[in-house]
This record gives sequence, C-alpha cells and structure tokens, in this order.
Amino acid sequence: MNVLILPSLLAADVGHLEAAARQAERAGGDALHLDIMDGVFVPNISMGPAVVAMAKRCVTMPLSVHLMLLHPDQYVRRFAEAGATSLLIHIEAACDVPATLRAIRDAGVRPGITLNPGTPVERLDPVFDLVDEVLCMTVEPGYGGQSFMHDVLPKIRAVRERARRTGRPDLDIIVDGGVDLTTAPACARHGANGLVAGTALYKAPDMAADIRTMRAQAAAALA
Repeated sequence: MNVLILPSLLAADVGHLEAAARQAERAGGDALHLDIMDGVFVPNISMGPAVVAMAKRCVTMPLSVHLMLLHPDQYVRRFAEAGATSLLIHIEAACDVPATLRAIRDAGVRPGITLNPGTPVERLDPVFDLVDEVLCMTVEPGYGGQSFMHDVLPKIRAVRERARRTGRPDLDIIVDGGVDLTTAPACARHGANGLVAGTALYKAPDMAADIRTMRAQAAAALA
C-alpha cells in the first residue's frame, strides 16, 4: 500500500485558501482534504461547494471532501459537480447511508465512510462493501487543532483486519485528527495508510520537509 498524506485546508489561513491549496500541492501532498461543516452535525460552520470548486481550478491533486453534515444525501450532486474526487460521509448521519454511498459512486466519485471516535467498528457492517475508503476520526469532529485520541488506535487496527478478512487488504484507511510527526507512525502501525494533517503541516516551517518525513515514518511503520 502507498502511504497518502492529505494536508487539511481547514488549518489554513481562511483569507488565503487558494494559496494554501497550491502550497499543499507544491509540498508533495497526495490529496487535499476539505472539511465541510454544517453547524448542526458538528458545532462549527466551515466551507462549501465553492471552496471545492476553487481548489479544483487551482490544483491538480485529488480532492478528499469530508461531509460533516447531518443530511449529506442532499449535497452529493453539488460537491460532485464542484470537483470532489472522494466524498466521505458519516455513518452517524441522519440519512439512508447505504443509498447515499451508492449515489456518490453513481456520481463518479469515490465513496467513503467516517466513524466518530466513540462509534464502534461494527457500525461498518452494512456499508463496508460499498466504500473505497474508511476514515477514522481521532478527535471529536468540528474543530481543528485538537489532541490525538490514542484510544481510537485499536479501532483502526480492527478496520484493517476486517478489510483483510473480506479480501480487501488494500482498502484505504485514513486517520484524521491530531496527526503529526509523533502520532503518524502509531496510526500506520495500526493499519492506516492515509494521514490527514492540518495544523501540523500548515504551521510547519517547511511543509514539504514534514510531508516527506511523515510519509517515510508511516511507510516504515505500516502494519
């Protein structure tokens, strides 16, 4: 499996999002992660389809769009048309989650499922065969800059083991929340091959150097 590093635009200067997207691409990020928050499912409001469309215009890297929305089913078409490469919805969302994942694929976008820190891995059972990636939150969703929750690590391993048992050893398993040069190797040791990093990368003196280091550390540790 390839290790994927996804700089998170949520941690960038909101007044310079285009420059921040270009910075992530120049620094060697594998995809740009965009957090979409509705102020209902999570206690914050962030960006919308227009920001995804802006990123689509200014970078060529894939766009990983994380819908922290109560009703993501109502927005699949808009974000697909804006240029999302993948759309991640929450298993906890108030919609028909399997039908929404099928709609994402029908729109020509990679479907992904997200689990909050307290959500058991068994909640994946009805949708596991419908997704191309699983995102494990290692902070409570809604705000950047939170501390990494180490007690989520066994769940990451459980997702990887489930992927292997079901004949999907290369399933992309991504971690989001408090990922930095210290926590990234631990995520990889438990089976994650994708790392979303916001504050750690956008506050780094040299984003490119930290991406290289994080990728190398994770590749060495990948379980």
